[in-house]
Amino acid sequence: MKRALFIGRFQPFHNAHLADVKKILKECDEILIAVGSSQEKNTEENPFSYSERKQMIANTLKNNKIKNYRIYPVPDLYNDKKWISYIKKNLPKYDFVYSGNPWTLRCFKKHDSKVKKIRLIRGINSTIIREMIAKGKSWEKMVPEEIADYIKKLKGVDRVKRIYSKK
Repeated sequence: MKRALFIGRFQPFHNAHLADVKKILKECDEILIAVGSSQEKNTEENPFSYSERKQMIANTLKNNKIKNYRIYPVPDLYNDKKWISYIKKNLPKYDFVYSGNPWTLRCFKKHDSKVKKIRLIRGINSTIIREMIAKGKSWEKMVPEEIADYIKKLKGVDRVKRIYSKK
């Protein structure tokens, strides 16, 4: 059985992330979704808490009938070696690491992991989505429907606007 580690902050989980999960599961039997910066919330880069992000991902994958995944929190440790060590100690063993973040890929490559860079989808990333939310622009089509509904339900639009207004 091949197991993948997919690392991201998922602030928020969007259509490209969902496409990545589906692609990864064509190559591997199971996916471990590592939610980075898990201790962060209510900041410009990390407006949503770990539990909110976990719920967004779980709702989306359930609605897409994806079952072979597990979600784990991964805090920032501000030391590459300690961060990799934390992941290897606290998450199940994995065969491949998937990420779109060059720093993450470099860290794992340095520590003997097989890394695979996900293909980013132009125009869809969490930073753009947060900025569009903050500016009151239409962002909902970049995320799965259940994510847009969840963000609105938890008053995430107001939260992002409030955080960005403090810039």
